[in-house]
Amino acid sequence: MASRRHDSHVQFVQIDGLVALKIIKHSQEEGAGGTDLVQGMLLGLVVDNRLEITNCFPFPRHSEEDDFDEVHYQMEMMRNLRHVNIDHLHVGWYQSTYFGSFINRPLLESQFAYQHSIEESVVLIYDPLKTTQGFLSLKAYRLTPAMMKFYKEGDFTPDAIGEHRISFENMFEEIPVVLKNSHLVNVLLCELAETTKRDHKFNFLDLGTSAVLEKNLRQLMECVDDVAMDTNKYLNFQRQNFRQTQAKQQHLQKRQQENQQRQARGEPPLPEEDINKLFKPLQPPPRLDCLLVASQIDQYCTSMSEFCSQSIGKLLMAESLQENAGATGGASGSSS
Repeated sequence: MASRRHDSHVQFVQIDGLVALKIIKHSQEEGAGGTDLVQGMLLGLVVDNRLEITNCFPFPRHSEEDDFDEVHYQMEMMRNLRHVNIDHLHVGWYQSTYFGSFINRPLLESQFAYQHSIEESVVLIYDPLKTTQGFLSLKAYRLTPAMMKFYKEGDFTPDAIGEHRISFENMFEEIPVVLKNSHLVNVLLCELAETTKRDHKFNFLDLGTSAVLEKNLRQLMECVDDVAMDTNKYLNFQRQNFRQTQAKQQHLQKRQQENQQRQARGEPPLPEEDINKLFKPLQPPPRLDCLLVASQIDQYCTSMSEFCSQSIGKLLMAESLQENAGATGGASGSSS
């Protein structure tokens, strides 16, 4: 994913601590421990070069059979918040994810709709499973201007992709996220840090992380299989298109020879015909889904790289602590 800023003047996203806690609570209560997706709306305002997210509210869980009007629900909630003098301006939406699997067609369609109506809109991706391992995972994404133009035109053919210069690397851009708390909350956090037991401060050194890496690898393998299947479909299209092109050329050559023979006999040439009616042009397979899968693979690779770096740091730290403990134990034994 692209990390540099484009035309938007928003350089980073500032999230109030209360918003982060609301998102975490929503995921814990309705997300079945992180395995089910939860969504909600973000509220705030744009100040200078930052997007301040000061409030949020969740979307209620409902099935497809329920008569639930999402737009009416959003407007009603924003109207109620305005009545009680709470920030009610719409600045995006949030969604939880399961092991970083969030790049798909529904997310693309939703973000395009939000960003098309309000340019500064972002989507916050929250990973509850990674957060339980000691790392708060909140990332903000938005579609690049090139991707907005490409998706708006609705032409996902290979020629359109080449014309817009779209690749999996410039579909989304990540915007830095900053958490902000009030001074009273910061004082409370300092007091809590002093009263926390020391035994609970080493949870971040948990080395049992192989299950997370294994799950990411399995999901990566599934995406690679999808890319292989899509590649085979595109290769089949190219072979069929090549055969049709050869058939067109043979038909034109045969027709030209017949006209030359008729002209030599003094007969009128054959009437002109539409070659596209005889050989209907083949429609190339859309390439948007392949781009999304490639972008998801890139996301998995980035996540595993960060994860492995953190795990290696834990292992080196644990090895150092073990050596220090052994040296201290040896010194105590010799002195006794």
